[in-house]
Amino acid sequence: MEQVPRKRASKPKKDAQLIIRLSGEERDQFIDLCEQQDSSASREIRRFIRQYIRSQQDDK
Repeated sequence: MEQVPRKRASKPKKDAQLIIRLSGEERDQFIDLCEQQDSSASREIRRFIRQYIRSQQDDK
């Protein structure tokens, strides 16, 4: 009997953007550090936002 691969449950699409201003030097340093950690700037910013939301909810 042939196995049919199961579809993964799809994650909700990310449909919003957050635009921030910072110096080019800070941006470059941040991206370099993320790459050294085998990560991306977007991933680390999302991680920070999720942790911040959780910490604020815990305080209530």
